[in-house]
Amino acid sequence: MPLAVGSKAPDFTLKSKAADGLKDVTLSANFGQKQTVLLFFPLAYTGVCTQEMCDVTSGLSAYAGLGADVIAISVDSPFAQEAWAKANAITVTLVSDLNKSVTKAYDVLFPMLAGVGDTSARAAFVIGKDGVIKYAEQTATPKDLPNFAAVKAALTKG
Repeated sequence: MPLAVGSKAPDFTLKSKAADGLKDVTLSANFGQKQTVLLFFPLAYTGVCTQEMCDVTSGLSAYAGLGADVIAISVDSPFAQEAWAKANAITVTLVSDLNKSVTKAYDVLFPMLAGVGDTSARAAFVIGKDGVIKYAEQTATPKDLPNFAAVKAALTKG
């Protein structure tokens, strides 16, 4: 079960691949500034994850229009994320939770995905400007996508 609505969102700083190397992405940098949509996904280079991130990429302006930043988190390395993003024209901010600390902090660890190992489950959180979780969802299976209409509805409530 993911962290509950009304909980304080665990802060984190994770690595993202940038043109000039690795950069830090810190959740609390948005506090007081804008809302944040956190999207946990199992693995780069898989069909459902690619579809999800391509769909989110095509709708990034809608999230920006709702005053939100989108950060997608997986247990892939930032280098694998970068190659996947380039291959699929994904422009969502991708951050690496290689050691699974943030996945565990949000209680969305998916054990032994396809018998390969532990990954992030597919999950969505809306974090308010105040750092409090306004929406939380973990999908029933990794093949299911989050309810993006509900995510956007939570953003409109601000």
